[in-house]
Amino acid sequence: MADRTQKITTFLAFKDRGEEAVNFYVSIFKNSKIESLVRHSEGGPGQKGGLLHATFQLDGQRFMAIDGGSYFSFAEGISMFVDCETQEEVDDLWERLSQGGEIQQCGWLKDRYGLSWQIIPSALGELMQDEDPEKSKRVMEAMLKMTKIDIKTLRQAYDQA
Repeated sequence: MADRTQKITTFLAFKDRGEEAVNFYVSIFKNSKIESLVRHSEGGPGQKGGLLHATFQLDGQRFMAIDGGSYFSFAEGISMFVDCETQEEVDDLWERLSQGGEIQQCGWLKDRYGLSWQIIPSALGELMQDEDPEKSKRVMEAMLKMTKIDIKTLRQAYDQA
């Protein structure tokens, strides 16, 4: 029986490469696994062998996916936000998720499947919440100049006199 502790699950409808995307994501994040894969059979609504339904976990968080056909696409209004503890984690995820995709500003990227991601170090939020509005402003200005977020550069902006 499935664990029902997660009330809301993100459901991803890919055009036609859902299983490939699920395998890719599971290979990147620790504590991840595919729970189930169901493929279309002959005579079904989708292409035989295509992904009818997948349930998987990324870092313990449950997701679902399908191959939905050409009328499904992702928009930037929805993104996967990844809270990173270290620069090494930011660098690794940025490199892997952006391969074949599109690098964008302020820690955003679009992967090769069209899904938008925000690869954000927790240090950004900590520095932005400082009570000194000038420090927060400097951090924001530094972040707005970046594609991949660099913690050292954010800290330098924060510490400027």
